[in-house]
Amino acid sequence: MSEDEARKSAIAKAARRLIPFLCLCYAVNFLDRVNVGFAALAMNADLGFSPSVFGTGAGIFFAGYILFEIPSNLALQRFGARIWIARIMISWGIIAAAMALVWSEDSFYAMRLLLGVAEAGFFPGIILYLTYWFPAATRARIVSLFMAAVPLATMVGGPVSGALLELHGFGGLKGWHWLFIVEGLRSCSA
Repeated sequence: MSEDEARKSAIAKAARRLIPFLCLCYAVNFLDRVNVGFAALAMNADLGFSPSVFGTGAGIFFAGYILFEIPSNLALQRFGARIWIARIMISWGIIAAAMALVWSEDSFYAMRLLLGVAEAGFFPGIILYLTYWFPAATRARIVSLFMAAVPLATMVGGPVSGALLELHGFGGLKGWHWLFIVEGLRSCSA
């Protein structure tokens, strides 16, 4: 086998092993960002949130994400992509599941801010991790495969989120509680 064939074989092997897992991680990441939208109607009614309270809380996520993007990337460089991405996924999963504990406007705002802080650095971390495994000549194709997880998450996530909302009353919890718990814990286990 020539050196070029061996390199292509190694790249193909890395793609087969990494891309499905990283796509799953990104799909879970995307679902965690939008699950509050699925929970909105029931949660807003249960907690008495107005559309402006909900919109503010949904937007606060991005404030935390933006404020902690650079510190997260610096930590990524210090601790390494594998460790830091695992930390990001575990902490955002715990906080996403803890969204089921929201009881007031202030708690909603705080949890959304914390969720943004926890998720900061995920996407750049994955892109950095991909640079470790794939040369520049193949990286655009690999990143596009990775980003295909967003439409996949949308296609699968909607029905899953709807089914979780149907668990209203099961175990004494409301459907939106189940949505946050199940989708949050899925982040920890990915």
